[in-house]
Amino acid sequence: MLLRRFHETDIDQIITLFYETVHTINKQDYTQEQVNAWASLADLTQRKGVWLKALTSNISYVAEMNGYIVGFSDMSLQGYLDRLFVHKEHQGQGIASALVDTLESEAKKLGLIEIETDSSITARPFFERKGYIVVKSQIVERNSTKLMNFRMKKSLR
Repeated sequence: MLLRRFHETDIDQIITLFYETVHTINKQDYTQEQVNAWASLADLTQRKGVWLKALTSNISYVAEMNGYIVGFSDMSLQGYLDRLFVHKEHQGQGIASALVDTLESEAKKLGLIEIETDSSITARPFFERKGYIVVKSQIVERNSTKLMNFRMKKSLR
């Protein structure tokens, strides 16, 4: 596996990976209505532009195997870990850990003392294993559909 910085040409693979992962992996913890609202086909074009801008301005990494992106993650300069997704066929292979470890290292280089994220139900156990604690559970709305997630943080000291 190769970890590298995000390139603008990665966006199409990232959008597809996101959509497929939510609709297969996250489906175990969310209803079909919820995954459709979270990752709808109708939103993919708009998401592409918004995510391209965000991933370009954030600290963003992709994990690549044999020339294909198998995971990606990004963090703001203020230490907000925004996105973390691993390809549906590459779960449990250490890809998410490698991405998060890299972002945490970058956060430390920036002098940040903690990192925060909004975790899905599905990702919560992963983040807890990485030392993140739940600050609060929250209900977010996507396309008029309510979904539960968790505000989590980790001290970097």
